Amino acid sequence: MSASRQTGRTYNQNHVARPYTPGKRRFSIYWTWSYPWEANRDLTELDNRFSTMTEVRRVAWPSFEGTEWDKMHFLQGIAGTLELFHRSTLAFQQIVGEATGHPVAVYQRIDQAGYKLPIDERVLADTDTLMVFGLDHLVSEQEAEQGEIDAIRDWLNLEGTCLLLAPHHDVGFTSDTQQRQMEYKHHGDELVPRQQRFGQYTRSLMKALDVPVLNQFGLRPAVVPGTNQITPLNINKDLDKLGLLNGVTTFNFHLHLPHYALTTDDTKSIHVLSTQPIDLSRPHPFTAAGNREFNSCVWMSPQGGRGGDILLADSTIFTTLFGGTDSLGHFWRNMANLRVAV
Repeated sequence: MSASRQTGRTYNQNHVARPYTPGKRRFSIYWTWSYPWEANRDLTELDNRFSTMTEVRRVAWPSFEGTEWDKMHFLQGIAGTLELFHRSTLAFQQIVGEATGHPVAVYQRIDQAGYKLPIDERVLADTDTLMVFGLDHLVSEQEAEQGEIDAIRDWLNLEGTCLLLAPHHDVGFTSDTQQRQMEYKHHGDELVPRQQRFGQYTRSLMKALDVPVLNQFGLRPAVVPGTNQITPLNINKDLDKLGLLNGVTTFNFHLHLPHYALTTDDTKSIHVLSTQPIDLSRPHPFTAAGNREFNSCVWMSPQGGRGGDILLADSTIFTTLFGGTDSLGHFWRNMANLRVAV
């Protein structure tokens, strides 16, 4: 018997197109950041930047004290932290790859080598599910270009396509320093500065595609009393026509998740599939206003000339950097098994 052979890792090569396979979805991840811009941030800036690996090591000590994380084997500074995000999607890529028979393609708006790749036919031609991971800081001024908007709109007109938009949190959007401190104390993550605003690229896409959603705050999920396990989702099963949340009870625990606020009263065009209870033991302006949960998964069904689905769910749901559960695997497989047009 011959054991399955692992393949070597490749880098800095053009993507090899995946042929259409009946009933098998082709996934693509698109990181919206400029990798050089994020990695080259001035470390004396307190806000709106990723942590360095030194900061990660200090806060997460001793999790990153092995030799595999030292300067001989792993990038230090902010670049290392960005690579942690890449590594954290490997489990998702494996599960979806096994379910679909296709490798998950991974793109960056501007990659480590400085190559810029807008979303165009090079990305969309062999993609059935496009996952736009909105981890670009607002101050980097990443905006969807008109050519990208047109290409995505045309692609979404195809039946069976699925666009997942995943703008991350918007922490400390106010100039009120006391509110910023309250938000910081609420989520409790020492690695997140008092202001960290994400998702300009995805916001520009949502505006252009008439997606009535705004990513707000960075909210700490509630946990089951006496444990460190995240509280189960509140799922609107009657609205989940695609079966995305079949067998799903929780997503993974992350200290600061966005609320996907609806900016329309039209409940026929957009559906909140799940909400997440918030940790009420830590004050926050959102809960002070009477809110007890936030929107965690939102779906827009095909309508008008659009044949594809649009989903909103945070990018951390597709990573293992913040833990992982069997429930999460169910969600990934449900996405992989969505119907593909013939």
